[in-house]
Amino acid sequence: ATASAAKPAGKPAPQSKPPAKPLAKPLAKPVARPADNPHNLVGHGGPIKSIAISHDGKRALTGSFDYTMMLWDLDRKRPAELSRFTDHDGPVNVVRFYKNGARALSGSDDGTIGLWDTKSQNLLTRLKGHKAKIVDIATSKDGRIAVSASWDRTARLWDLEQKISGHVLKGHIGPVNAVLINRDGSLVFSGSYDGTIRKWNARTGEIMGLLHKHGWGINAMRFLPRERNIIFGTLNGDVQILDSQTGRIVKILIPHSNPVLALAISEKHGLLATGGGDGVLRIWKIKDWSLWQEFQNPYGPVWSLAFNSDGKSIYYSGLDDYVISWTFDPRKPFELVPSRYPRRFQKTAGLPPGERQFARKCSVCHTLKPDDGNRAGPTLHRIFGRKAGSIANYPYSKGLRESNIVWNEKTIAQLFDLGPDQLTPGSKMPLQKIVDPEKRDALIAFLKRATTGKAE
Repeated sequence: ATASAAKPAGKPAPQSKPPAKPLAKPLAKPVARPADNPHNLVGHGGPIKSIAISHDGKRALTGSFDYTMMLWDLDRKRPAELSRFTDHDGPVNVVRFYKNGARALSGSDDGTIGLWDTKSQNLLTRLKGHKAKIVDIATSKDGRIAVSASWDRTARLWDLEQKISGHVLKGHIGPVNAVLINRDGSLVFSGSYDGTIRKWNARTGEIMGLLHKHGWGINAMRFLPRERNIIFGTLNGDVQILDSQTGRIVKILIPHSNPVLALAISEKHGLLATGGGDGVLRIWKIKDWSLWQEFQNPYGPVWSLAFNSDGKSIYYSGLDDYVISWTFDPRKPFELVPSRYPRRFQKTAGLPPGERQFARKCSVCHTLKPDDGNRAGPTLHRIFGRKAGSIANYPYSKGLRESNIVWNEKTIAQLFDLGPDQLTPGSKMPLQKIVDPEKRDALIAFLKRATTGKAE
């Protein structure tokens, strides 16, 4: 069983908690399937939190709620999975290429940064230091320095050559949601849920000033070409452009009706994309700030965006288990949305109590089939009588591998009564409790019926 990750102190930033309902009522049941578009990236077992495209456009990285980062080959008619990285102990919120795509970074709910060699497809190290989830990472142009944003209310610099932590940037009074570092690695900008954007000396770790106070939480930031201006998106849906030297707002774009969750820049093609919790995706021409294209997915938010290298299409993700490719040039006269609603973890209406608990609490990470569906947790198929941590090829945490627990009615009840942090300390399972004994018993009864071999 699973749940969304533990929340930081204070009110959490909105981009890390999926809405229970779609933000707009679907007009009709879609008939498109994810695989119908040969450019979609299909293979994850949970919602996609982040997308990155290599500079040459031949590879992609995706990070997901399923605890994995995936490396894709885009240099073929249909994208192919090259590798699946499974070393994180929580959802992967941010992925980045650096060193011209030879290396990659991933930031996770587990508070660590994975440093990967994309050629050998091996983990080089895990950078540790943050005390809460990591939600954004940026690197200098030469790939020697990185900065990370965390819900522990700090940004942190990293020496990627020495693989060690650098200065810790303290001063925000809310979770830090977005970071930027300039090309030569001398300046850092941080945006926080406290509604401020701060400027830092990356070489000394000293704050250079409060650059801008918006009031509403800052969710996303990107440099515009030449790095003089910063575009940022906020909790109340604002999209504004800030002079990074003077702190003056130089342009205000059409706001979203819900929080802005994603921004993307194609410097080569002079394009900007914004995506929000309203499911709206907008493409802007930077030279004159004209709105070029607009698209809405009525089935949920846009969590991440990345332009393809052709400047004619863009990848976007949200609550689906796949990344959708949208071609905006030329724009098709009729576009089917492959998203589905309700998704498995949104199905509650008309379900018996036990099945409803499974849908809400467990289905985002577990299947009932023999195949785990690439989800964050192992399959629950034939779980009763099975020793914890015993399925071959699943990357269990040390806590479960060394556990003597055998799953049965009693131990499953204890799991939801005490929580995994108490029953299986050190495991990857996020905090999940069902305090109502009737709901707990209903879930256990459903699992006992549903895990005997029947499909979901």
